[in-house]
Amino acid sequence: MITGLTENELWRAKYIYDSAFHPDTGEKMILIGRMSAQVPMNMTITGCMMTFYRTTPAVLFWQWINQSFNAVVNYTNRSGDAPLTVNELGTAYVSATTGAVATALGLNALTKHVSPLIGRFVPFAAVAAANCINIPLMRQRELKVGIPVTDENGNRLGESANAAKQAIAQVVISRILMAAPGMAIPPFIMNTLEKKAFLKRFPWMSAPIQVGLVGFCLVFATPLCCALFPQKSSMSVTSLEAELQARIGETSPELRRVYFNKGL
Repeated sequence: MITGLTENELWRAKYIYDSAFHPDTGEKMILIGRMSAQVPMNMTITGCMMTFYRTTPAVLFWQWINQSFNAVVNYTNRSGDAPLTVNELGTAYVSATTGAVATALGLNALTKHVSPLIGRFVPFAAVAAANCINIPLMRQRELKVGIPVTDENGNRLGESANAAKQAIAQVVISRILMAAPGMAIPPFIMNTLEKKAFLKRFPWMSAPIQVGLVGFCLVFATPLCCALFPQKSSMSVTSLEAELQARIGETSPELRRVYFNKGL
């Protein structure tokens, strides 16, 4: 037991530990997969996706980079403590990344004959669609075997696939909303700036300006959207699988809600 620390120092140590170690497995999380890396990583990748969106090779490369990064984040912030095999992880990564890249290329092809402003929104549409593919695939084991559900005191009651569905749906919504400001606001600004003399004279400034704009939006959107749903989420006992409901009814008949880590 550590002694000699103030209450504020203890809370700070807890925050640092919680930010670096997985709440279910206790494992140290991959550095770039932690929420603290979201702003610097996403502002760089998203800014480049929105700058280099006109050619197929550029779309292919940056969507692959983005979905590879998302796969790391989704694996790092999964819910539950069931191990994921290398084969399952590899299959999920290839499926998620291929699906996301194909979506981006398809959308890009559809917008070749529309205004440049609409074309700038292709990366956001692709990211939104990709989140609906990448997150469930990288966390598919949770949908198969369920995630741990507990009472309000943290006593484990069993595993629930229904809880996993709710957790993954909440994460998909928060990730899409997290990306929305940084991918919806800068296109209007950049569309205006590129008509000005400054960017016509210094076109190489387009990428750093776009990265900076995305980063500014993410500084606010990331914590707001992470807080949209509590990480320790809950659901009614009646929404669980019948078998788990029956088991809880025998051991804790007075229990009305169960709790689970939804992941991030």
